[in-house]
Amino acid sequence: MDSEALKKYSALHPKPAGLTLQYGTAGFRTKAEQLDHVMFRMGLLAVLRSKAVVSTIGIMVTASHNPEEDNGVKLVDPLGEMLHPSWEEYATQLANAEDGELQNIITEICQKAAVNQHKDASVFIGRDTRPSSEKLSQSVIDGISVLGGQYHDYGLVTTPQLHYMVCCQNTQGQYGKATLEGYYEKLSKAFTELIKQSPSSGESQRHLKIDCANGIGALKLSEMEPYFPKEVLIHLYNDGTKEKLNHLCGADYVKVHQKPPRGLDMKPNERCCSFDGDADRIVYYYKDTTGHFHLIDGDKIATLISIFLKDLLAKVGQTLKMAVVQTAYANGSSTRYLEETLKVPVHCVKTGVKHLHHKAQEFDIGVYFEANGHGTVLFSKTAENQIRQLATEEKDDEKREAAKVLENMIDLINQTVGDAISDMLVIEAILALKGLTVQQWDAVYTDLPNRLLKVQVADRRVIDTTDAERRTVTPPGLQEKIDALVKKYKLSRAFVRPSGTEDVVRIYAEADTQENADALAHEVSLAVYHLAGGKGAPPQP
Repeated sequence: MDSEALKKYSALHPKPAGLTLQYGTAGFRTKAEQLDHVMFRMGLLAVLRSKAVVSTIGIMVTASHNPEEDNGVKLVDPLGEMLHPSWEEYATQLANAEDGELQNIITEICQKAAVNQHKDASVFIGRDTRPSSEKLSQSVIDGISVLGGQYHDYGLVTTPQLHYMVCCQNTQGQYGKATLEGYYEKLSKAFTELIKQSPSSGESQRHLKIDCANGIGALKLSEMEPYFPKEVLIHLYNDGTKEKLNHLCGADYVKVHQKPPRGLDMKPNERCCSFDGDADRIVYYYKDTTGHFHLIDGDKIATLISIFLKDLLAKVGQTLKMAVVQTAYANGSSTRYLEETLKVPVHCVKTGVKHLHHKAQEFDIGVYFEANGHGTVLFSKTAENQIRQLATEEKDDEKREAAKVLENMIDLINQTVGDAISDMLVIEAILALKGLTVQQWDAVYTDLPNRLLKVQVADRRVIDTTDAERRTVTPPGLQEKIDALVKKYKLSRAFVRPSGTEDVVRIYAEADTQENADALAHEVSLAVYHLAGGKGAPPQP
């Protein structure tokens, strides 16, 4: 390590005094002007991680669904997964170190993580469309170069595309070609094969309006459009040419506000969907003939995919184990439908994509989605090999055809991470093959009315949870109080959990009517306020 060069470059990316940041599920995120030093240092860290695992590492410059003035950065591990938790700590240490301590901290990380400094390092970089992203990715490159790492800058890509490239590179092309063309070709080929099987159901079925959150999704979808079969007619809105990223649009806005985005005009019963700012989340929605807005969130997407896969597995006659992984935020109706009607095992884990992904890896086929529309399907190596073998060797026509459909699903799904483009194509293919309208999909089950609230507290750490965040252990008396409140309402449940980023406690309640869900959420918020050190005025109904 050239300590003079490190000193010189580090001085060009100084750390603002008194700023401390934490590497969380979403990496680092804050105002763009506070991130220059972090980007430089994550360039350094990516080189160390690459040497430690002797593989290519990814760095994505994005703040996803945050406002345009924010930015962020996250590292991608060799198989396209999120950075290993032990390295999240190193990231936090490195980001918060004073300029003079960098050298020592790098040496310390190398010792702790057994990094062989003599190995080569390779890093893939991608960025979203924020005005600050290009300059910040330049700072990442400075960090990589100082430690002698090689890099490939993919420029503007969606977050899932970068995850995909990293996985392709480290599987020596087994997962696909590490280029955008490779990504477009693999997905569109699988999609085209699937659509061929569909009962022709007229032009109207194939129209889809997409709100691209004024982000990267619009750019990449228009690049991909020439690869689509001609039956698919996508119409892009909020394409970033006029408005600000994520402003009154995007998957997060639609999910939270339960209303359509600005800039997309909906006619009754038209299928519409929204991506988030870096295109790793998707939600669907439509307006019925009375003008009522219907949201189809991650839970319903997971259900549609599960119905489809379960059906195919039955046809193929394989004893592959399939399960759905949810968080406590999943609507109770979805859990009930999956377990009781579809007879698919459901597992609940703590909030955060890494927990869902990790649990889904335990099954032959693991479907996971967060209610916010981030999710994917994982196929074990065994399951994949079995399916591919049946698709070529099975003598029975029906079984072989079903296996081929499964094989195309495997190729269409981005298994590294939730991917709005890939998930959209999966959904469109399933709706076409099953001949379902968006209303029929929505009618599979009816969501229980629910309410999300938050209460400000002096210190969020007073709340400790267990049972995948569905029950509180501390403060004493709070869980008993919640249990008593829940008993008052039909089909009800409620839970509270501390926010991962700020001193607030998040409250979720559901019940048989919206009125009851609202009342329960309010009563639980008062209990939190009184028992967990609420700040300011008590919550008002």
